[in-house]
Amino acid sequence: MTQTILFSVLVLGAVAAIFATILYVIAKKFAVEEDPRVGEVTEMLPGINCGACGFPGCPGMAAALVDAADGGDISHLNCPPGGQETMTRIGEYFGLEVGSAKETVAVLRCGGSCEKAPAKASYDGPRSCAVAHGTFAGENGCAFGCLGHGDCEVVCPFDAITMNPDTGLPEVDQEKCTSCGACVDACPRNLFEIRPVGRRDRRVWINCRNTESPVAAKKNCSVACIGCGLCKKTCDGIVQAITIENNLAYIDHDKCIACGKCVPVCPTNAIAATFEPPKPKPKKTETEPAAT
Repeated sequence: MTQTILFSVLVLGAVAAIFATILYVIAKKFAVEEDPRVGEVTEMLPGINCGACGFPGCPGMAAALVDAADGGDISHLNCPPGGQETMTRIGEYFGLEVGSAKETVAVLRCGGSCEKAPAKASYDGPRSCAVAHGTFAGENGCAFGCLGHGDCEVVCPFDAITMNPDTGLPEVDQEKCTSCGACVDACPRNLFEIRPVGRRDRRVWINCRNTESPVAAKKNCSVACIGCGLCKKTCDGIVQAITIENNLAYIDHDKCIACGKCVPVCPTNAIAATFEPPKPKPKKTETEPAAT
């Protein structure tokens, strides 16, 4: 019995040694040496691996920067959480110019607060937007609006999103937001959009994603977009930044000059702005000629 056990141990040990040798030889032969610059650039990046740059984490971004640097141009690459300061430091490291990316921020495209879109039903399931979205339209009946369970708040790595208990909607802290896009991916109703901060912090957007008919949209939310086209008509005479599709308006942030003239003409107050929009000029009334 002892000899059998000893023999088994020796055989297994020999097999393990053979396989270990084979693996070692293969690893040496096919080893890929990493460019030391990748590790150095990775250390310059924030290290949160959010993927906002379009690459799989900071090491992926670093590898892309090294490859681009070898080609002599890194201006098309950008790290949103790191911002311009990080990219400038990396540019100095490579001795190359970096692009001047627009400052951006996450924007919630829903105005369906507890007041504007009152609850018609009660949800008794897990406090998760992802779960609730697959279960029913929502407590207020709007199948396009915010569910209010805070998945965006949970996933935000910078604590830039908090749920407002009074409105039932998430609020984005612009000072903390890095446009990493975590909230965009987490929201099952695609209510978050990364938009430029704008000159002097002026930006305008349609605060709704509802594509139902005007009657159905207004039934559940008093500030729903009804696709009436008044905003588009106003903007067409200025920059043509607004389009209407499927009963829903959209403002192209690349064309919008944030004049705010579309805001007061919206009959449902579905357009949000970060500034006080101008009031529409009163229509001139024709005066009757004086009697002679």
